[in-house]
Amino acid sequence: MVDSGCARMIEIGTALPEHTFTVNRELLKAYADASGDQNPIHQNEEFAVSVGLPNVIAHGMLTMALVGKYVTDWAGGSGKVRHYGARFIKPVIVPEGTDVDLTVNAVISAVEENSITVDITATSAGVKVLGMAKATVLR
Repeated sequence: MVDSGCARMIEIGTALPEHTFTVNRELLKAYADASGDQNPIHQNEEFAVSVGLPNVIAHGMLTMALVGKYVTDWAGGSGKVRHYGARFIKPVIVPEGTDVDLTVNAVISAVEENSITVDITATSAGVKVLGMAKATVLR
């Protein structure tokens, strides 16, 4: 969490604590129901494979949301996040009956008077799933 008491420890190159989210088919179904995105590539293995995917994949926006939660938890709430963006580069593959890890790391890349920028890395099964992931938060 970013606060004035921690300001002296915030410097370029500082690594934020790693966090791992668990992604499984139950989470994909809950997200599909909440978001209205019922695309079968997120729930039906046969369909996903028929369109060239290796298996069911997590919704890209679910991946973004989990990484966004990492940022907001560290920053001390969503009101402190001024920018968050990334590109989807690889899907999170979610085979039936398995829990898949989405591991998030970040490093402070800029420190301004009122803001901190972090470069974020999100991986699943050792594969980077988001590119150019970056957030700027208020100090």
